[in-house]
Amino acid sequence: MGHDPIPPRAAGLADEDLLALAGRRDAEAFELLYDRHARVAFSLAFRLLGDRSAAEDLVQDAFLALWRGADRYTPARGSVRTWLLAMVHHRGVDRLRSLGAIARRQEALQQAELRRDDAPDAAALGIGRAIAGSLRDELAALPRDQHEVLRLAYYGGFTHHEISEMLQLPLGTVKSRMRLGLERLRRGLGAAEAAP
Repeated sequence: MGHDPIPPRAAGLADEDLLALAGRRDAEAFELLYDRHARVAFSLAFRLLGDRSAAEDLVQDAFLALWRGADRYTPARGSVRTWLLAMVHHRGVDRLRSLGAIARRQEALQQAELRRDDAPDAAALGIGRAIAGSLRDELAALPRDQHEVLRLAYYGGFTHHEISEMLQLPLGTVKSRMRLGLERLRRGLGAAEAAP
């Protein structure tokens, strides 16, 4: 029925001592640290993420990091609880940023679709029909990362800087992917024109 009682030896130890024992793979000491701090860690994770399952995963990740990195703890920088909560906070913010990047990417792609002109003029239709087949094939053959930046730039009308922010990539990486993708399209379309 529940946990076995914590031995009096371990129950009286400070968090720093328990962490040192956990660093030497003492499971009882780690369990006591977990019992002392899991509730407040979960509370912080839940406030950050707003989802019970995601908060539980975040707390598990933070305690796993504590178990694996106990030797990196520096008492001068704060208590064990402060260190653990900082891990929860930083990892939670990273997850939120990651989720935000995914949402921004999806929104940018949706905006790119909305910005397309549904009624192109006659010249655009003629040009589009002339090269659509081979261009579509060449675009489909591009690596995904190059295809994504070209699509955002040419169909979405986004600048290099906007794409860099949306995809959370360095500006140089966006420009490089765009240049490589355009060179590949040019070579592919040139070969298609040369073929009889």
